[in-house]
Amino acid sequence: MNVTIFTDGAARGNPDGPGGYGTILQYVDPAGTLHEREFSAGYKKTTNNRMELMAAIIGLEALRKPCRVDLYSDSKYLTDAFNQKWIDSWQKKNWKTSSGSAVKNRELWERLLRAMEPHSVSFHWVKGHDGHPENERCDQLATSAADGDELLDDVVM
Repeated sequence: MNVTIFTDGAARGNPDGPGGYGTILQYVDPAGTLHEREFSAGYKKTTNNRMELMAAIIGLEALRKPCRVDLYSDSKYLTDAFNQKWIDSWQKKNWKTSSGSAVKNRELWERLLRAMEPHSVSFHWVKGHDGHPENERCDQLATSAADGDELLDDVVM
């Protein structure tokens, strides 16, 4: 099955403010019907990068069988990690950057890699706030979650 996932994350007062993510999962069934599902959640204190990663993780974890996935994000942090092979370098260096510092959000990168395992995932960058309809919807989901009343303490692993 071919699945498209759109993601976005938002944080207010990065990193001491609330934040949220928005994810849209789409696929077309054999009869040609488009199916869509939205996910979002907000957190009390977080960063944009953590929320970008959570958006991708949640979309991939929602898949129940192996799929070919096109994942679209306005986060270069997320897309470049795979398209520029940063993730491979980080793993080879025991989760260190080229400068020798620890990779931030390691637990989320590892969770994302686990979520990707059964799938064939391609990462695509889209320019944020450029009129892309699903990216705009993901941004609305993320900001609504960040501004909501039911914020979570932290990402649950």
